[in-house]
Amino acid sequence: MGTSTTAEAGPLTGFTIGVTAARRRDELTALLRRRGARVVEAPTMRIIPLDDDAALRHATERCLTDRLDYVVATTGVGWRGWMSAADGWGLGTRLAGACRGTAVLTRGPKATGAVRASGLRETYSPGSEACDELLSWLLARDLHGRRIAVQEHGAPLCDFTTALRERGAEVIEVPVYRCAPPEDPGAVRRLIEQTARREVHALTFTSAPAIVALLDTARALGRHADVLAALRTDVVPVCVGPVCARPLHDEAVPAIWPERGRLGTLVRTLAETLPARDRQELRSGGRTLALQGNALVADGHGIWLTPVQAALLRALAERPGWVVGRAELLRRAWAGTGADEHAVEAAVARLRSTLGPHAGLIQTVSKRGYRLAVDS
Repeated sequence: MGTSTTAEAGPLTGFTIGVTAARRRDELTALLRRRGARVVEAPTMRIIPLDDDAALRHATERCLTDRLDYVVATTGVGWRGWMSAADGWGLGTRLAGACRGTAVLTRGPKATGAVRASGLRETYSPGSEACDELLSWLLARDLHGRRIAVQEHGAPLCDFTTALRERGAEVIEVPVYRCAPPEDPGAVRRLIEQTARREVHALTFTSAPAIVALLDTARALGRHADVLAALRTDVVPVCVGPVCARPLHDEAVPAIWPERGRLGTLVRTLAETLPARDRQELRSGGRTLALQGNALVADGHGIWLTPVQAALLRALAERPGWVVGRAELLRRAWAGTGADEHAVEAAVARLRSTLGPHAGLIQTVSKRGYRLAVDS
């Protein structure tokens, strides 16, 4: 979170963003950095490789022991992964044949596309991407004695499968991409602390299980309430879609998501949302400067600041041209730390050093405090 040399500014310059995804993490991280963001990588879980997943193979073999009546495809990537794993075990042709003789239900366009790509056609796909509509469609039929395969993705669909069993169906849960604890639990703990302290500006989520894992870890650390408070106010939670956001909705956290569930559109949503929330433009010496997140953007370049330096500059920028006293700056940047006004003087000196050619932006007013040198 320290300072860095001046670099060409992007729409996310000044913003630190947490990435919780395990799958396609490198792609998401690259997209964010390309737009100027700093990224904290902390996958909250890891995905068990399909070829090594004995539970998936067992479920696949169960599907082949007798005729299936219904098959539910919940995600495109999960369906493709299941078919690919079955091919690797020499069961691909038999599984495709079993699915061809049954009613295939798909949740959303991506699952539909994956099913069609495997040579099958869907019997029913709801207008939304909610499992509730799939369940309602199934429950409208006589399910007693029917065999139903439900392709999961990352987490069990307990309510869904329980409702089917209560109607007398035999349900085969197909656990594609099962989740396990993260490879680096320390990274998750650090991200939770940074979130609680508002040292990140946004968290990105590409699956509901990743959110559940983060909140469960926060609860174990005694930081659950702090993390929720941060996500409801200063830290923006951005999800790939509404289904992903459900665990946050259940906690009364107002998440945002793009219209299309893609990594590129997720990043574009961030690039539109964060500057709109935290960007202030100033005129100084005939030039336009912008305080954006934890950076000062000037002449197309961004100068990264520490959180304390950014808090100082933001406090001055809220009253451009007016004197802000040391006591007020102390309250804004060091609240509850026990620091005294000498800390303000030292921090302002370091801030001027970081700003380099823009150091004159901060003026000292003897015995009163500091102000920004802005054009009238």
